[in-house]
Amino acid sequence: MAVIQELIRKENDGTLSFGNYQLDMKSKLSDFEHEGDLYKVKTYKKITKLERNGLFVYESVPGTAVFHLDQKENELCFDVTGDETAQITLELEAEKEYEIYKNDNFLGKMRTNLGGKLIFSVELDIDKCDSIKVVKL
Repeated sequence: MAVIQELIRKENDGTLSFGNYQLDMKSKLSDFEHEGDLYKVKTYKKITKLERNGLFVYESVPGTAVFHLDQKENELCFDVTGDETAQITLELEAEKEYEIYKNDNFLGKMRTNLGGKLIFSVELDIDKCDSIKVVKL
């Protein structure tokens, strides 16, 4: 599956793609402007992390490639690929309940902590891109 060679990019549909889990050394790109916000990405085989305006957005351990990240008021969607099971952490609204879907299959409900962190694991396959959807209830 593809990775984001330029570390982060704007897609034609207005979404963001980022991450390169094939890198052996940490790489980062700061001050990437998108829709008035500044993004910073750090990525390599062990971790992928995205920040917006200095605030946490996404992290995966080990690293992943994320395509078409789209955050709306009550929903966050993205496609993700990697070469093994990844723990994904998202920054969402604090102390709210969310439903998580992978390829339109319901994985379960989770509640964010006081800091708004939502943490879950997904099995990934290097030859496949999985669609993740997180919906606020």
